Amino acid sequence: MIDILVYLFENYLPDACPEPEVLARKLSAAGFETDDISAALAWLDGLGGEASGRCRSPALAGSIRIYDEEEQERLPAACRGFIAFLEQHDAVDASLREAIIERALALPDDEIALDRLKVIVLAVIWRYRHEVDALILEELLAEDADDEDHESGEDVARILLN
Repeated sequence: MIDILVYLFENYLPDACPEPEVLARKLSAAGFETDDISAALAWLDGLGGEASGRCRSPALAGSIRIYDEEEQERLPAACRGFIAFLEQHDAVDASLREAIIERALALPDDEIALDRLKVIVLAVIWRYRHEVDALILEELLAEDADDEDHESGEDVARILLN
């Protein structure tokens, strides 16, 4: 499913993505498995756009996100630290942070790996067209660029920066 998200970053703008039925056919033609396509489309549907339940109130200065027990089990310290890093560097606000956490927990994985979390962050940023500093984007793509299961991190960066 993560490979499909990367494919979407590289081939579509958030508002130019085809309807789910058309997208499913295009993804199938691109060689993705039906089960992965279904899972990815369901996951993307959870992003829900502006009408979704994204938190709209800004976090108070100096506030700290407290993770419940399930979140701590599924999001290891490296992931929680990375989310804090993004917030501290104003790469995401409270509403994007919550969207990232919610979408990470929507994955079937028992524990979310940092490289998967980075793709989720990219997906949320892509969906909500959130601008990201080039250095933060480089950090998001650092491990993905070396991973042979993912497309080129440079291609994703080019798309997100345009």
